[in-house]
Amino acid sequence: MTEFNISEQVKPLKDVDDQPKILMVDDKIENLVALERILRDLPVRLFRATSGNEALRLTLHHDFALALLDIQMPEMDGYELASILREEEKTVHIPFIFISAIFTDSINVFQGYEKGAFSYITKPFEPEVLIAKVQFFVDKYHQEQALKMKTEQLQMINEELESFSYSVSHDLRAPLRAIAGFSQILQEKISSLEPGHARYLDMIVQNVDKMSRLIDDLLDFSRMSRLEKVYTIIDPADLVREIYKELEHSMDTGGVELTIGEMPLIRGDRAMISHVLSNLLSNAIKYSSTREKQLIKITAYDQENETVIQVKDNGVGFDTEYSNKLFKIFQRLHNEDEFEGTGVGLAIVKRIINRHNGRVWAEAILDEGATFSISLPRYES
Repeated sequence: MTEFNISEQVKPLKDVDDQPKILMVDDKIENLVALERILRDLPVRLFRATSGNEALRLTLHHDFALALLDIQMPEMDGYELASILREEEKTVHIPFIFISAIFTDSINVFQGYEKGAFSYITKPFEPEVLIAKVQFFVDKYHQEQALKMKTEQLQMINEELESFSYSVSHDLRAPLRAIAGFSQILQEKISSLEPGHARYLDMIVQNVDKMSRLIDDLLDFSRMSRLEKVYTIIDPADLVREIYKELEHSMDTGGVELTIGEMPLIRGDRAMISHVLSNLLSNAIKYSSTREKQLIKITAYDQENETVIQVKDNGVGFDTEYSNKLFKIFQRLHNEDEFEGTGVGLAIVKRIINRHNGRVWAEAILDEGATFSISLPRYES
């Protein structure tokens, strides 16, 4: 097992550790030497393996951007080696170029592509052809690394923003509680306020309540990406009944006609799923509150590998042209003067369902109602 180092005259793109690694597998040393000579001017690190087993050992310690595989080798041929690499999580994405002086008929070429080969070269070949093919994968490797780095940077920025948001929201709670407390004292103790002044005090209390709800929602939004999920088996119909009983104490449900259909069992974090269903059900009640009779129906069904739960109402609906905004934070489709809200609730729903490897979407007809759907991986008892 030998590692071949590029000539010192060739300047790497960055540090040598950043150069893509190429695995060359051939049972004949002279063939490996020939490949090294052809590829010596490319900004890569070349690794030799004279057998399939030696190649597998190398993949344990290195992440390869490309593998050049000879087909006809004793003990383990190139096809067998490719099959093994395709079965391992660490090596499943390594592209292959099969190199061989035989097996050039269409059947065996097809077999090569079945094993995951991205190219096939038969001997004798022009060095320029191999260089061009390898250069393609080198460029592809650098593009993937750049994309990976940008993704990691964006994730880091997002985490920092969420951490900042969490800290600020948490710190705002203390002074807000003080304002709420002193406002309440003024309302209780001062009876000689002029009507106009009393109205100002009421406005302070109302806005403190709104700010408190917004802070709570922001903390929940941040928390949902940090909380560890505890999976249990959930009967969603029973959970909806529990949630509705709680909502009866905090919302006007006098005109609500709630229908709960038969629902298959699901698997998920009970507290998180409860948060999702509570949000969707309270929204259905809120946005149908202008109707004399509020009709809300909650159903669920299995399809393929997922279970879909739907919450349908006969409320004001929304224009589907703007439905892509629904699940983004601080996005609302109705004025706050019409319906109170912070614009965070559905963003929390999406975050929770995403963490459960599910989907969330909505359909509506303006002034006729809306249907919100969530899907979760299907639970098989």
